[in-house]
Amino acid sequence: MERILAEAGLTSARTSPLGGGTYNRVLRVSADQGEFVLKLSPAGQPGLTYERDLLRTEALFCTLGAPIAPVPEVVHTNFSANGDALLTTCLPGRPLHGRTDVDRPLVRRQLGTTAAALHEVTGPGFGYPQLGLHPTWTAAFFAMFDAVLADARRYGVTLPAPGLARHAAAFDEVTRPALVHFDLWDGNILTDSGLTGLVDGERAFWGDPVAEFVSLALFGSIESDSDFLAAYGFEFTDSARVRLAAYQAYLYSIMLTERVPRGSTDPAMERLITDALAAALAVLA
Repeated sequence: MERILAEAGLTSARTSPLGGGTYNRVLRVSADQGEFVLKLSPAGQPGLTYERDLLRTEALFCTLGAPIAPVPEVVHTNFSANGDALLTTCLPGRPLHGRTDVDRPLVRRQLGTTAAALHEVTGPGFGYPQLGLHPTWTAAFFAMFDAVLADARRYGVTLPAPGLARHAAAFDEVTRPALVHFDLWDGNILTDSGLTGLVDGERAFWGDPVAEFVSLALFGSIESDSDFLAAYGFEFTDSARVRLAAYQAYLYSIMLTERVPRGSTDPAMERLITDALAAALAVLA
């Protein structure tokens, strides 16, 4: 860690744990040059198929997003076979999760505008950058879901098949690979008097912007968020609702599967995720 901070040119650097990370180690760095966030990849920690080289994907997301949105700027990277490190600027504000002291309608409108701007960034193909891209979104997303089902079998988690093939035409409608954060729940949205930051872009991919709406309304429905949708400028179609249900099923399948390598034993959370997954699959049935 000291070597990485020295490589970045930081002096008198002091580190302290920064909560919220569930996969990478996250530290706040205070140095003569200012405040920063250092993320370190785990060494040999079991995970899901897509959980490889995540900090490289986050660095890409920050590089592309910072010019147009309140996203951390990349200060320094150190990517090696022994593990990855990403040093970024530290954004102001506190997570929106659990906050009652903010103007939530204002924040949701700002989120809508910001998400729409990020989704204008277009990639070279579809899927996770770290896993290799596909020429179509249908092929990419079906492969992403297949990987999670394989992970579930590996960890002994029973997941129902989503039956995506019958809805292939809905996914074929997506022809532009947009930059999707895919983890914009309230814990990764920073606020002060308004929106101040979007963090933890390590799970980003190139795909359908509708996929963003899952974590933006985690365990709920984005269609009830009129402030966000009006600012974003989105109106749902039947095919978009089908795709949204598939992306919900995908995320909730991830959340159920990752409980095993994470060692999570909260039965209430497991029931919440299981019920949400069942509701999403019912739309696809």
